[in-house]
Amino acid sequence: MRVVFCGINPGRVSAAARAPFANPRNDFWRLLHAAGFTPRLLAPSEFRTLLDFGVGLTNAARRTTRGSGDLRAADFVGARERLATIAAELRPRAVGFVGKAAYQGVFRERPEHGLQKLVLGETLLFVLPSTSPANAAVSWNERLRWFRALRDLTG
Repeated sequence: MRVVFCGINPGRVSAAARAPFANPRNDFWRLLHAAGFTPRLLAPSEFRTLLDFGVGLTNAARRTTRGSGDLRAADFVGARERLATIAAELRPRAVGFVGKAAYQGVFRERPEHGLQKLVLGETLLFVLPSTSPANAAVSWNERLRWFRALRDLTG
């Protein structure tokens, strides 16, 4: 396993589609391909195909909400332990948090983008900009730069 991407939680569009990052305005799938994690652009419904490329997906919180601002601290209970289990069993080179809020929900500290000091066993932790359409303040090129940095780190 090269990398496990960790989103914050399923949004309503993703829950209805039963596929992660399913909002058509979310840039996750386009960034994944543009950064070189996948050889072609995948549709959200093809998320299981990511395993063929050494890529996994999880969420910091499991509860579906309209927006991440609706999450509470209780929604993240057990998330750190769950990620530690993923790191120990799947041994990805890194967990890539899709947005600072996903990392902050799990570890209760506000990160900067990029490689974190904290590790889970031998698994590195890396924070990416959110791919949500609500994160319009970060340009496509800036998001792509961080996704490529994670790709370079994980091989």
